[in-house]
Amino acid sequence: MTKVSIYGLTFDQLTEWLKEREYTKFRASQVWDWLYRKRVTAFEDMTDVKQEIIQLLSEHFVIQTLTEHTRQESADGTNKFLFKLHDGNLIETVLMRHKFGLSVCVTTQVGCNIGCSFCASGLLAKSRDLTGGEIVEQIMKVQLHLDQAQKVEHVSHVVVMGIGEPFDNFENLTDFIGVIKSQKGLAIAARHITVSTSGLANKIVEFADSDLQVNLAVSLHAPNDELRTRIMKINRAIPIEKLMQSIDYYLEKTNRRITLEYILLKDVNDQREHAIELAQLIGHRGNLANVNLIPYNPVDEHSQYQRTDRETVRAFYDTLKKQGISCSVRLEHGTDIDAACGQLRSKQIKKSKEQKLGQESAAAASL
Repeated sequence: MTKVSIYGLTFDQLTEWLKEREYTKFRASQVWDWLYRKRVTAFEDMTDVKQEIIQLLSEHFVIQTLTEHTRQESADGTNKFLFKLHDGNLIETVLMRHKFGLSVCVTTQVGCNIGCSFCASGLLAKSRDLTGGEIVEQIMKVQLHLDQAQKVEHVSHVVVMGIGEPFDNFENLTDFIGVIKSQKGLAIAARHITVSTSGLANKIVEFADSDLQVNLAVSLHAPNDELRTRIMKINRAIPIEKLMQSIDYYLEKTNRRITLEYILLKDVNDQREHAIELAQLIGHRGNLANVNLIPYNPVDEHSQYQRTDRETVRAFYDTLKKQGISCSVRLEHGTDIDAACGQLRSKQIKKSKEQKLGQESAAAASL
């Protein structure tokens, strides 16, 4: 029998699992408290839980499935973790420090198939989805890192903006959100959780209907189909009109503000005419939409794209403001380490391949 991560169970799912084995909800609360409040890493450490329950949990579940492969720390306090999964795959998780608290950016897939032409995450195709437990464990690993540093600090905000398309792993994503929101556990407020999508229109509708009450960000990155298709191949299947229809449904259904992410690429999508066209596209939605302008982190493999200079960023921002559009410029973190999402992972995999080739060449030469 293959054991799965216990972090993948919501509180209700754990309660039901124990109930099926004739244990009460109180026992589920005990286990949950040990996992998320006391943050034990072994079932045997749950000292006030019945031994028969400990044995049962040990037979079916594991707590730790991720190991820290590499960690980079920036001068601004940003920590980028490269975790190794049980099958040897690597994923990235990032801890960022803000004035308002500690934010963690999590990954939802091993690789990405969306294929944005500027993105380091898509350099390696998706090989599989992460389980709900593997997504939750990223938060737990970061929190344990803080605990071990003997800092009285807690993860207060979560952004689902790491490697992969979250809405392409929808069920595990929603279970993850249910776990970290639970008031019995990590108790991360819904308003402090943001999910980012490249624009899967049908899933935006499903997300609106799910009533999770967390924030939504949509990667737009261009104001028209011709340009968006050139830099984001997903636009071939889901053009802007269809995407905006799903956004309208989300706004009407939830009455929640939405973030439109717009990465600025030098001389590609960062000119005044692009800002005006973007403002026209947003139009009446302006009171429930905020444009988040993102300075580009260059990636060696995508050398056709360069970073927009500060003056052009300011001019784009000012143009949107004059058109009555709410907007902001994303505060950068970890610029002195591998800042682009997926960059550390792709570099490590490339390095491992080069080392393997070197070893094979040396072995062949010795024959």
